[in-house]
Amino acid sequence: MRSYRTLFRTPEYTPFLLSFAAFAAAQTIGGLALGTLVLRATGSPFLSAVSMFGPQLAQLAGATFLLSGADRLPPRGILSGIALAFAAGTTVLALPGLPVRAVFAVLLLQGLVASLGGGVRGGLLNEILTKDGYVLGRSVYNMLWGLTQTAGFATGGTLLALLSPRTCLLLAAGLYLLAALVTRLGLTARPPRSAGRPSVSATWRTNALLWSSRPRRLTYLGLWVPNGLVVGSDSLYVAYAPGAAGTLYACGALGMFVGDMAVGRLVPPSVRRRIATPLRLLLAVPYLFFVLRPGVALSAVAVTVASVGFAASLVLQERLMSLTPDDLAGQALGLHATGMAAFQGVGATLAGTLAQLTSPATAVTLMAAGSVITTLTLAVLGRYGKRRSGAPGPHPGALPEPAATD
Repeated sequence: MRSYRTLFRTPEYTPFLLSFAAFAAAQTIGGLALGTLVLRATGSPFLSAVSMFGPQLAQLAGATFLLSGADRLPPRGILSGIALAFAAGTTVLALPGLPVRAVFAVLLLQGLVASLGGGVRGGLLNEILTKDGYVLGRSVYNMLWGLTQTAGFATGGTLLALLSPRTCLLLAAGLYLLAALVTRLGLTARPPRSAGRPSVSATWRTNALLWSSRPRRLTYLGLWVPNGLVVGSDSLYVAYAPGAAGTLYACGALGMFVGDMAVGRLVPPSVRRRIATPLRLLLAVPYLFFVLRPGVALSAVAVTVASVGFAASLVLQERLMSLTPDDLAGQALGLHATGMAAFQGVGATLAGTLAQLTSPATAVTLMAAGSVITTLTLAVLGRYGKRRSGAPGPHPGALPEPAATD
């Protein structure tokens, strides 16, 4: 499937995207409002960064206990319930006088609930689309995320200039309700993909199976670590440029859109597998220039260029699906989404700590350097594993081929 027209004629694909767009818009507007609210209340770059991205650490606990539900529960009901839970939690966050500890308690609960979202959405998308349409469909999904972030952060920055952060949080709660409604009315009631009840033991057993393959491990690490470290840099926009944070986030989302459109629509499959490492390097290298403390205009250019590199996730997700049985697709994508969110939370926490000890510009630079080192290390490990197996070495940007036992 190489045509957008054919893609959008696929039943349920459009309502699936619309429900996700409403949910993503709520996250961007609500996250920017909450980060601003916490910064104003505490004056702490660390707490501001953690309030926006730190709750994703809670998804680790969810992945430990709940992730088997991604394939063993009906997707429409789960996605509707997640949106309703976020609407309720965001309404609580908008309450006047809510202590900072209570804010983080609510965010912790939201993180636990969200741990199912990535796997359920990924598995459902895998069902809605045909095999040959997955990459194009996923690229549009990622592009929509970029567009929604662009519009959401730009709108959020404007709204914060006109309204209070708490009013913006209430608007985000309304968008979560809209996402729940579109999910309920636009998607059909599908049965679970796998038999059996979700349980802690089933979650651990499948996670262990997914992690047991060396090619999958390297793919997961490539999806999680470089991305998480760069998102740590992103979490400091509010501290680095308080008056232009919305602009920087919007530029980053624009770069994501361009990268996903190019990789999903224009780059042929034979080339896609060669560009994972170059894209991950592009993701981090422009942030190294923050050591010079550039102004808003140059920072926006660096952020836009760097964010094109987020398209590496599209390439790596395609590889992950090629290494995973269909009946485990939901949990495999859920493990990816949860691990990515957790490493983004780690990145935000680490970046906030570094900014507290040094400066936001220094912290951005150090996080980017860590991402570059990680990407190069994973590329070397991929080549070493291939040579040790006796097969010809891959292209430097390519992912390792699956072992014979997979």
